[in-house]
Amino acid sequence: MFDFRDYGNGIVAFDAGYVRPILAAIHMVIEENRVAFIDTGSNDALPNALAALEAVGLDAAAVDYVILTHIHLDHAGGAGCLMQAFPNAKLVVHPRGARHMAAPEKLVAGVCAVYGPEYVQRVYGEIIPVAAERIVEAADGHTVSLAGRQLICLDTPGHARHHICIVDQKTSGIFTGDMFGLSYRELDVDGRQFIFPTTTPTQFDPDEMRQSIQRLLACEPEAMYLTHYSRVDQVLEKGAELLRHLDALIALALAEKDAGSLRQGKIKEAMTTYLLSQIRAHGCCLPEATLLDIWGTDLELNAQGLVVWLDSLPD
Repeated sequence: MFDFRDYGNGIVAFDAGYVRPILAAIHMVIEENRVAFIDTGSNDALPNALAALEAVGLDAAAVDYVILTHIHLDHAGGAGCLMQAFPNAKLVVHPRGARHMAAPEKLVAGVCAVYGPEYVQRVYGEIIPVAAERIVEAADGHTVSLAGRQLICLDTPGHARHHICIVDQKTSGIFTGDMFGLSYRELDVDGRQFIFPTTTPTQFDPDEMRQSIQRLLACEPEAMYLTHYSRVDQVLEKGAELLRHLDALIALALAEKDAGSLRQGKIKEAMTTYLLSQIRAHGCCLPEATLLDIWGTDLELNAQGLVVWLDSLPD
């Protein structure tokens, strides 16, 4: 059985089936038997998406919206596949991402440049375009009405310029995509959650990320719902922790600014040392090899993103 979490407030999370268990969550908002999906994982998510609908007594015809926090493929790669399966749904996405959902060739080419075409084909398969007339561009403040339940889209750059977060007015929860960092459930200790930023290429901007995090905190949410991985409580405490880690990652990147071709490796090494010290302080006793396996892709991509950011700084 795949991971399935019903929070009892019209919000359900389930495992997208992306790469490894409980790496990426898809959320369903359910109101009066109408459904909005938030993020889609890859094409591999479809069986779990249909099973999640069945688990709440609904089917594909109940889905009114598929909302993307942003168009990185671990969040949006399955959008075309799910839209085929949900004939009544509209796709809601940041205006900067809309054209890439209708014509994904440039998006796929950009991902191939980072990961390599063999990896992209193996993990994501065919990225299916979505008909332009089914796409809704969600500018800042755009409101999605799900059977009267208001889902408000906030423009939140910093991780990507095509990133939105979605405020559920009914619960005051926020679906944060990657803007409120990563919090893997394997790292929970006695109910306490560990969180850290994602600084992946190519549009990471620390100043914008800080502003977006602070904007989310100003909404005074009762919980954050992260794609990686689902519900985070004690929001003010986690927000402060996230900003502290962000400052630390920026400092260690700046320390290697002049390391030339060695920068990425040095940044990754310093980040690994830092995160291991922080997770031990958190009280997590998992073996180091297990932790590095959980963080493997994140460490690599965070280091890449920090290098791209360093390259964008004035001399």
